[in-house]
Amino acid sequence: MAGRVKNGYDNNGDKRPPGRPRSEQARRAILSSTLAFLEKKEHGFGDLTIESVAQGAGVGKATVYRWWPTKAALVADAFAGSVTQKLHFPDTGAITTDMSQQMRQLVKILRSRRGNVVSAILAGGQSDPTLIAAFRDRFLKPRRAEAYATLRRGISRGELPADQNLDLLLDALYGPIYMRFLIQHDSLTPGFVDALCDLVLGGAVQRELLADRKAARAVPSE
Repeated sequence: MAGRVKNGYDNNGDKRPPGRPRSEQARRAILSSTLAFLEKKEHGFGDLTIESVAQGAGVGKATVYRWWPTKAALVADAFAGSVTQKLHFPDTGAITTDMSQQMRQLVKILRSRRGNVVSAILAGGQSDPTLIAAFRDRFLKPRRAEAYATLRRGISRGELPADQNLDLLLDALYGPIYMRFLIQHDSLTPGFVDALCDLVLGGAVQRELLADRKAARAVPSE
């Protein structure tokens, strides 16, 4: 049985941690409440309120604000926390496989109810810059940092040019996915991901080969 707190110590002589204890169960309930609301297609970011999140989680508004200073930060964390484990990049020894497996997982998420959360974030971000900033900082940047490491492994294995522009390469790989997700002019399928990887990464390899051939032709024969 826990001791009573007095003067910073309980009656067992153990020092009490500073501040009010924070419940991990409450934190998870808040994140789940946020996701449950935004996963419904009829709900957008503007419809979400801290009051509704708190009610769904069975906590008070102050408990929500204890962890998240803004609604934008809460939504970005809720989405990122729910998908991060699924979006790690594998290390299979082949850059095309590494990228395509991770991109397939992203497509799977976008096609699930979590995709409605992304739609709400992107739509809400048009009128609320703090939402896009939170989504970028809390979700996109960590994923991109991991992607850089994956591409650099490909460079170290000689699969990609040493001078490859990594930002341009990532934009070329992921831009079409988000375009299909938003415009819905065609389907997001595993086959689309594989074809996209072959086109973009294969083009990078081809550029390296052409550069090598050009350099070889420039060397005067003895």
